[in-house]
Amino acid sequence: MLQKISNAMHKNSRLRLASLLAAPLLWLVVAYLGALTALFVTAFYTIDSFTGNVIQQFNLGNFQDVLTDIAYRNVVLRTLGIATLVTLICAVFAIPMAFYMAKLAKPKSQRVLVALVMTPLWASYLVKIYAWRTMIEPETGVIDWLLGPIGIHSPGFGGPAIIIGLSYLWLPYMILPIYAGFERLPNNLLDASGDLGARNWYTFRRVVLPIIFPSIVAGSMFTFSLSLGDYITAQILGGKLQMLGNVVYQNFSINLPFAATIAMIPVLIMGIYLWVVRRTGALASM
Repeated sequence: MLQKISNAMHKNSRLRLASLLAAPLLWLVVAYLGALTALFVTAFYTIDSFTGNVIQQFNLGNFQDVLTDIAYRNVVLRTLGIATLVTLICAVFAIPMAFYMAKLAKPKSQRVLVALVMTPLWASYLVKIYAWRTMIEPETGVIDWLLGPIGIHSPGFGGPAIIIGLSYLWLPYMILPIYAGFERLPNNLLDASGDLGARNWYTFRRVVLPIIFPSIVAGSMFTFSLSLGDYITAQILGGKLQMLGNVVYQNFSINLPFAATIAMIPVLIMGIYLWVVRRTGALASM
């Protein structure tokens, strides 16, 4: 009898939970997946060059332009390269910082360090990017003013400036997941590896890295996807250099179907990236 009552209570709790999640899930389907579907459909439309009106007729011309025009192919490759470099740079800086926060810092200091990592997220996106513009301004910027006398000069506006700006913006999104991964790493594994004579680099490769790899993947999802879709940083720090987001922004008001076609590229890239990550098994262990 008690077992039946317990099963009934669990069933009722599951039903209540399902009813509570129904509205958010419905909103996700309508607002997110619905918007992606509309974007995908619009990419197959064309535009009347005379009136500027969208012609709702199936057409592959936009995709042909993207695939055959070398300028757009260069933008795609440039954006992909920048997003990859930003992700790698964030990982290189985040791993030692997260390790210190999780394993070396005192418990009271850990909370302070986590707060310091999150502090840049409270500042305005534009304020941070314009601050970097002031720093890397050629000849008159802070970098040239401080480091110019010793022969170190600002990279100026362009690809390196975009990579620096995006790496600064998204670094906290890489640090926090890796920090959580290091917190789950048992200290006795590190001690056992050292007792067995393993060097630090060997311990990192064979013990630490496999355990925190899902956390690195989680952070890379943020840094890679956010870099793929960014256009403000490229507009402020990139000079004449363009990324995919800039092409979407420029074409949105004059050629909506073509802008939708360009906007589908980051979605497809992220879909392929998530498929590759899923094949590694990292998503299953998150």
